[in-house]
Amino acid sequence: MLERLELEAFLTLAEELHFGRTAERLCVTTSRISQTIQKLERRIGAPLFERNSRIVRLTPLGKRLRDELRPAYDQIAASVIAASSGRCVEQRITVGFSAPWCGNLVVRAADAFRIRFPNAVVDIEEIQLVDPLGRMRSGAVDLQLTEFPIAEPDITTGSIIFSEPRGLMVPEGHPFAVRESVSVEDLADATLVTITDERVPRYWMDCYFPRRTPSGRSISQGPATNFWPEVLVHVSQGIGVSTVALRAEDFYSRPHMVFVPFRDAPPIDYGLLWPAAGRNLLVQPFLETIAEAAGSL
Repeated sequence: MLERLELEAFLTLAEELHFGRTAERLCVTTSRISQTIQKLERRIGAPLFERNSRIVRLTPLGKRLRDELRPAYDQIAASVIAASSGRCVEQRITVGFSAPWCGNLVVRAADAFRIRFPNAVVDIEEIQLVDPLGRMRSGAVDLQLTEFPIAEPDITTGSIIFSEPRGLMVPEGHPFAVRESVSVEDLADATLVTITDERVPRYWMDCYFPRRTPSGRSISQGPATNFWPEVLVHVSQGIGVSTVALRAEDFYSRPHMVFVPFRDAPPIDYGLLWPAAGRNLLVQPFLETIAEAAGSL
């Protein structure tokens, strides 16, 4: 019989293929995960993972064990959730998203989650640009898919789910509009539409609405906005430019606006976050479901 930590550590590591991220998700130390897996492999009498300093991957035996254990584990989780209804334990999870492409993935995961856990209710909510963490801190949102980095003591972050190339959204008549690409240094020659609100962490602002280029040149700060549609209006009217995921062109393309890729900016990473304390019972299984949904794209 497997112990609970052995089961959760094995299935989570089989999904993450990374000891550190597995430890984060299970709220234990990396060494504890390593010891637990070693103990499980000794009991079975064969390795379940191939691992070295660069990679972690399942052995054929590990894959077979994962495929056999996952349905049983999901059934146990579903039974616990169903039984909890008799004790008036919350069976509703609210999942937030910050951009349409995040919302599409959340909806895809929610559809799969409802099949896996038919007694659970999944609510989906868009998170506003001006207050990216407020809904979670108020308890209104249990789990959120949003732009990283997020480094807050009261919030736990998971692994990166996907990344998107970064671009610059410019008005049609702007000098950058005819270029094949732009550099981060070029921001010093433009006016950047930004947001101003103390609820947005400064390090997050510096990542997406920087005040200086990497070489230290000042970036002109344009009008401060509260909502993403305002950014679109300011850019389309020629008031300024804005950094953006290039994928935004599929959702926000409009006349007189051009999306130009950066050639030297890092991609935008999107990951999951949830409250460090008092997690909803459904958070962990939804984490697994959305990771599976992202992996199938």
